[in-house]
Amino acid sequence: MLLHEYRTLTVLTLAQCFGHTAAPILVLLGGIVGAQIAPSADLATLPIAVQILGIASAAIPASLLMSRFGRRAGFLGATALGIAAALLAALAVSRQSFLLFVLAAYSIGVYIAFMQQFRFAVAESVPADKVPRSLSIFMLAGIVSALLGPEVGRRFSDLEGLPLYSGSFIGLAALLSVSFLILLLFYQNIIVESSASTEAKRPLPEIIRQPKLILAVSAAAIAYSVMALVMTATPLSMHEMDGFSLDATTRVIQSHILAMYLPSFFSGALISRFGALNTIKAGLVLMLACIGAGWNNPQFFHYLAALILLGVGWNFLFLGGTTLLTQCYYPAERFKVQAVNDFLVFGLQGVGSLSAGVLIAAAGWSGVMTFALPAILLLIPAIVLARGGLTVSPVQ
Repeated sequence: MLLHEYRTLTVLTLAQCFGHTAAPILVLLGGIVGAQIAPSADLATLPIAVQILGIASAAIPASLLMSRFGRRAGFLGATALGIAAALLAALAVSRQSFLLFVLAAYSIGVYIAFMQQFRFAVAESVPADKVPRSLSIFMLAGIVSALLGPEVGRRFSDLEGLPLYSGSFIGLAALLSVSFLILLLFYQNIIVESSASTEAKRPLPEIIRQPKLILAVSAAAIAYSVMALVMTATPLSMHEMDGFSLDATTRVIQSHILAMYLPSFFSGALISRFGALNTIKAGLVLMLACIGAGWNNPQFFHYLAALILLGVGWNFLFLGGTTLLTQCYYPAERFKVQAVNDFLVFGLQGVGSLSAGVLIAAAGWSGVMTFALPAILLLIPAIVLARGGLTVSPVQ
């Protein structure tokens, strides 16, 4: 790949390495901090759920704002918000204010909603046949964030002179500041040529009735909702209920996030060779294997195996769904389709995350696994529906 031809991919991948640390830090510490300062135990995971609700509620505004003012302005403004939110979280922890912590988590979610548009900016910057490989390269940034985020959260958790975990969010603010500088210095808006075809003016209901778009959204939404449910519940189940150390819990979360992104070394090539549909089928099987590995009363190895399978399954479903989505719209339609997609994906992710605290409190880890199974099985009819309707539509 020539650098000048893949400038957007290079810059956004670097920015993602630091910016995406917001999610794993909040996943690792949100429930733990919540359990310490929340007024009741069943509200412990509320900060993580509110963060995801922030993503869902900002998905449509993020897309519409960037369609009007450009992606650069949206990315920079949102990253500045993320820095402020991380510092607010540090203040909330120091003051033991659950309300402020929830507000900070929501604001981080709004930031992430804008950052989720990185993948669409990458897809728009390369030829259509290079989209799967480019997206898989971009997703490799998650490996860096998987290592860097939880490590900063753990190492800065007990800084001298600061309340426990307050330093973790100060560290997050520093990481987001690096992402901001990369975007400020190197990111440029790209121009996407719109088609003059009347098909580029299709009404939204016509677009979303496409079987392959239904599958694309279903794959990404189920991947994110099940992942959020299980991953949000894991620190509480391991650390708070089963008594595993924070270090052991951190290793499982880090392994899970690595499993989400390491397959990107080859999943883009798999999509190019075998197609998005078959990749989504493989993701479905891996998600079912996750439930099998984590069923009943897990020990450390069971947690680790379940979370690794969850991560790889998420990668196949999300990358396959995102690739398929880019084949479902014309350039003039991209912002409205992306907005609807992200609203549904991250709205359902919020449901999964919010359910985690209630299920853990009411039914324990087994309740989480039981609740996840039917959600995964819902992907089967979407696959059946799409098998006969996967004709590719040009996006560039």
